[in-house]
Amino acid sequence: MTTDRPARPDSTPARVRRRIDDGSATMPLPGGGDTGGRWQELTRLAREDVVVGRLLEAHADADAILAELTGDRVAPGQWWAVWAAEPPTPCLDAVRSATGWDLVGAKAWCSGAGLCSHALVTARAQDKIHLFAVALDHPGVTPDLSTWHAAGMARSATGTVSFDHVPARLVGSRDDYLERAGFWHGAIGVAACWLGGAEAVADTLRTSARSRSLDAHAVAHLGAADAALAGARWALQGAAAETDRAPRDLASARVRALRVRAVVESAATGVIDHVGRALGAAPLALDASHASAVADLSVYLRQSHAERDLAALGAALAATEDGSP
Repeated sequence: MTTDRPARPDSTPARVRRRIDDGSATMPLPGGGDTGGRWQELTRLAREDVVVGRLLEAHADADAILAELTGDRVAPGQWWAVWAAEPPTPCLDAVRSATGWDLVGAKAWCSGAGLCSHALVTARAQDKIHLFAVALDHPGVTPDLSTWHAAGMARSATGTVSFDHVPARLVGSRDDYLERAGFWHGAIGVAACWLGGAEAVADTLRTSARSRSLDAHAVAHLGAADAALAGARWALQGAAAETDRAPRDLASARVRALRVRAVVESAATGVIDHVGRALGAAPLALDASHASAVADLSVYLRQSHAERDLAALGAALAATEDGSP
């Protein structure tokens, strides 16, 4: 089986840059009254291309973090990333300089490396982790994409970035970054992109249902995928309304994000399975666009912490008297 859809051109940076330059990458801030519009836009972008959606989600998250912690917004024309993974190695340190702080060392799991103009980066300073803003046009910034071997999310330019005494501005402590409701609002933004990626995968089955006769099993898989996606959409809509009602309630924001991410991850994983079982190997082998969508989403979903997040949700509920946040 083949489809008429062409493979996505490898112009990801240009497509992200176009949205940044025309202002369409600027989204309503979470908790500001139009959180639903923000997450719907992220879903729409990821449905068009999950890699583009993922890069723009990070840019929008950086904008929200800066607004909350500093009162600043991303300046026109700037392309931001958030590099906050903390694996055991390599390590990135922040050291005092004559003018403030310099970043020294390396940071792993940096998406948009070599593409973004700025980043929010976590680094160790005086045995504590802090969040810094850094301009990436400094000659001491060196991206290395050679460690990424997966076909999925290959266009996200994810790799390790080395910093050789690169000036940075202190934004806040690790607690300032993590211990706020906005951190969890951002976590739901990622789930909104997962949903868009799952919608794109399901589109192959929808197209097949319209263009040719499917057997009863395939039609059942279409119904199951649709129901799962509808549930995920409704979860995001409900979460958006709750967020706008209580944007600074940390405990509720954490439980809400863990719930929504679990719902959307389950739906997206199920959609990949339903489409594959309905249509077999043909679209994965013969439809470059579909194969890319499945590979990208499969890797992106692993940003979930899976059972660890479910355990965190259960522990949070067990700590309350009535099992609710």
